[in-house]
Amino acid sequence: MKRYARDMRGHGATPPNANWPNGAKIAVQIVVNYEEGGENCILHGDTASEAFLSEIVGASPWSGQRHANMESIYEYGARAGFWRLHRLLKDLPVTVYGVATALARAPEQVAAMKDAGWEIASHGLKWIDYKDFSAEDERADMEAAIKLHREVVGEAPKGWYTGRSSENTLRLASEHGGFDYVADSYADDLPYYLRFEDRDQLVVPYTLDCNDMRFATPQGFNSGDQFETYLRDSFDALYEEGCDGAPKMLSIGLHCRLAGRPGRIQALKRFLAYAQSHDDVWFAHRQQIAQHWIAQHPATPHPRPASMEKRIFTETYGGVFEHSPWVAERAWELELGPAHNSAEGLWNAMARVFRAATTAERLEVLDAHPDLAGKLATAKRLTAESTGEQSSAGLDALTDAERQSFTNLNEEYTTKHGFPFIIAVRDHTKPSILEAFQRRILNDSEVEFNEACRQVERIAQLRLKDLLP
Repeated sequence: MKRYARDMRGHGATPPNANWPNGAKIAVQIVVNYEEGGENCILHGDTASEAFLSEIVGASPWSGQRHANMESIYEYGARAGFWRLHRLLKDLPVTVYGVATALARAPEQVAAMKDAGWEIASHGLKWIDYKDFSAEDERADMEAAIKLHREVVGEAPKGWYTGRSSENTLRLASEHGGFDYVADSYADDLPYYLRFEDRDQLVVPYTLDCNDMRFATPQGFNSGDQFETYLRDSFDALYEEGCDGAPKMLSIGLHCRLAGRPGRIQALKRFLAYAQSHDDVWFAHRQQIAQHWIAQHPATPHPRPASMEKRIFTETYGGVFEHSPWVAERAWELELGPAHNSAEGLWNAMARVFRAATTAERLEVLDAHPDLAGKLATAKRLTAESTGEQSSAGLDALTDAERQSFTNLNEEYTTKHGFPFIIAVRDHTKPSILEAFQRRILNDSEVEFNEACRQVERIAQLRLKDLLP
């Protein structure tokens, strides 16, 4: 079974209305990453020094050695940068991504976070890269981080963000079962659910673009003005979408050793004043957003075709193409994924199979369709789908004259083209069906075969919309 794990559909073309409190047009969410004292350092039992997100251009790990310059940059974040950010943000709801070992080395900073009413989420045990960790070792660090977090903060974290994560991180966090949300994703402007086994885990995605980390990356921000402009443009775009009835969330990522520098804090201060000058803006920490989303948009069970066994898949969707379960059987063999759990997605997969079939196979599908208002309809021997479709256009309530007209057209059409007249009746009225019948009967048979196949695909599409989101 070929299955594609990544979800390339998300909320689709029409995302759910966030319904932010008090009709807010945008939710602004500020994260302060507290990593200082949790970074790679041989004093922390690591094999080399830190080399990530600092003012040192092109830094590389020093194996087996302390890197005094690197350490002092991280120390600046704890000693000065944190307090500068705290003074600016203490009256706003903020989420802290706290590395557990860093929090344990910062009792006064933790007290200040709590006094400000900030949410303290977990940023893992140490600020290290988990890409090469086994799932077992990563799980052990996650449990150790939660234990230490509870001891230092006084309660377990309700949010999780590893940052330098592995392919197992989201699954492990979901399996833990204690998180209102996980943030190891940059995939959306709104929260969404991921399904792991029988659990729906809420993801409140984070950001790497509205993030001061770009002060420490190539081709990133080199001045506060650039950061401010980027934040304002992001805010304006999302606020405008909110005014158009599609409210979104703006995440802003900060680091004590980066945004906490005096040459950058003014840009953040100006942006906050700009955002606060607008009406209908909801500043919230991530747990508030998670709780709101769960209340407004609870996870609801729905069919997931890509996860079905072949037998169940075929039983469920085998009738979408009239009396032709082989279309569903072959579609199941394709590389299905989350994008195919919607009506449009599954229709695309099944239409691919139908289009790739031989002419003889497609002709069999055409022949499987009943005549419009024909003998099978009169005898009430249509499938439930066909019965509902024909009745939607009033074909189950014809006058004797109308019925005779359809009978004559059916016979003439079938004699000329060799297959029954097919039309997606739910797109039509009785008069427009008759008009199409009379017009299409004059087509060349090859042209009409192609048109009939398009109509078969459209019928399948409408049927799937009855079955799936």
